[in-house]
Amino acid sequence: MLLRRATCLSLLIAIAFAATARAGTVGREQDIIDLKLGQRVQVDDGTCPAGQVKEVRGAKMTDKGVARTSTCVSRFGPKSKR
Repeated sequence: MLLRRATCLSLLIAIAFAATARAGTVGREQDIIDLKLGQRVQVDDGTCPAGQVKEVRGAKMTDKGVARTSTCVSRFGPKSKR
């Protein structure tokens, strides 16, 4: 019984981490309400060149909260070696 509870708890924690680490896509940077440290959100607002999208990241902690940085990245992400 204890092993089953521990397994369920670890599964729930893993799902929570996977959901927060995934990059989301929004239409405007103002739509990002609560950016967490290390979180990446793609903003498709047309400010980047064709084939790219703006990626906003929670860069570091400051006195006022999480500082944001933004860069233009490839729309479909970097190519990975397989």
